[in-house]
Amino acid sequence: MQEVIGSTPLSSTKIPLMRDFFVMYFVYILYSAQRDRYYVGQTNDIEKRLESHLSGISGYTSKAKDWVLVHSETYPSREEAIKRELEIKKKKSRIYIESLFK
Repeated sequence: MQEVIGSTPLSSTKIPLMRDFFVMYFVYILYSAQRDRYYVGQTNDIEKRLESHLSGISGYTSKAKDWVLVHSETYPSREEAIKRELEIKKKKSRIYIESLFK
């Protein structure tokens, strides 16, 4: 908690510092030239997630080792990121996916 000292405030100035609890979620699109395919996913740590895709831990992406991040979007909650991920996947359109970043 942090307290501000000075003139008499109307309410308490003791506020919790929320920056340590703030987590952003990402919807991301990867591309593999080897497979000529896109992969859409969501995570709260893009760098760690990309490492897991490249290391072969993830099933679908383990078939290629050249995945690159081509697009990402940021959301304040996991629920919103999942909703957007499903929205993109339901389109089942390569043209739509490519329109997001070209």
